[in-house]
Amino acid sequence: MTHPSDLKLESWLVTAGRSSTPGAPLNVPLVPASNFIIGAGREYARDDGTSTWEALEEVVGGLESGRAVAFASGMAAIASVFDQLRAGSHVVLPDDCYQGVAGLVAAGAERGRWTVQRMALHDTAGWVNACRTADLVWLESPSNPLLGVADLEAICAAPRKTSAVVAVDNTFATPLNQRPLEFGATVSLQSATKFIGGHSDLLAGVATTRDPAYWHALKKSRELTGATPGTLECFLAVRGSRTMALRLQRAQATAMTVADRLQGHPAVELVRYPGLSSHPTHATARRVLKGYGTIISFDVRGGADAADRACKAVQLVRHATSLGAVESTMERRAAIPGQEHLPPALLRLSVGIEDADDLWKDIESALRSVPR
Repeated sequence: MTHPSDLKLESWLVTAGRSSTPGAPLNVPLVPASNFIIGAGREYARDDGTSTWEALEEVVGGLESGRAVAFASGMAAIASVFDQLRAGSHVVLPDDCYQGVAGLVAAGAERGRWTVQRMALHDTAGWVNACRTADLVWLESPSNPLLGVADLEAICAAPRKTSAVVAVDNTFATPLNQRPLEFGATVSLQSATKFIGGHSDLLAGVATTRDPAYWHALKKSRELTGATPGTLECFLAVRGSRTMALRLQRAQATAMTVADRLQGHPAVELVRYPGLSSHPTHATARRVLKGYGTIISFDVRGGADAADRACKAVQLVRHATSLGAVESTMERRAAIPGQEHLPPALLRLSVGIEDADDLWKDIESALRSVPR
């Protein structure tokens, strides 16, 4: 297999994770096996994996020039990172982050597993300083759902205490727009449910690192906790990854168009998109991101009721959670348990690959239902 450093990432997505043996299937097939004939090094799937899992790990690991471990979900991958912490560790977490992570961290703190410090994502000096004392610096950039962009270049390169880990949830950016390991992060995480799979038909997660010892620790965590990915899910994630570059390119171009139009709409109070010059961390985004992504969050005038009305009125856009798929989805995030602290009228829009004008017509029509 050609090493990813010799290829553009777009080409790697197409060619990685395939067999080069004459007569073998072009696509690595589903291997629905739990155990294997002893003698060739692979005995039990939970411990040793399968060729279907390994195809996904090769694809995603190569995107970051690291080595990947596939998990049953994005949260399972995240939990494996926290699983490495010793009792009494100190964790630094952004003010704005995925509610699953916030819930996991709060539960661990309540049980006395670690102490937690929350910090604004744009406070680069604060993050750099935290690297000196924290055991785990957890970053999510762009953040969910306020879309703040961290200065990963400065934070990941900052001096840190011995054995400290800097982890970056790279789901929103994807390795096509941002490669945290190049900045110096210990581990980069993806919810393969989102852009990698891209079709809203699987749950999977992947953690990638360039540290051999840390890779072994993550793999051992997967083995001991049983957080193994499904064979069908890995197969679908590999298949979805083949078109990820095309989907991302199309969707983020449309997202820029939609975000710009939302800024001028009278029913919209505030638009958050890293590609807009009005975004608080736009300057950082220009420097650390290759593309601004496909997620927009915006506040509808009229409060929660008006936002709910807009969600119910869309037709081409689907009123559903999640993101990164071929179809556009929209939801009011403060309606979700654990997200009540968010602006009540904030809508998170994941832009898909539909025609930009068709999407805008649908969104604009829904916004007409909002009282002004």
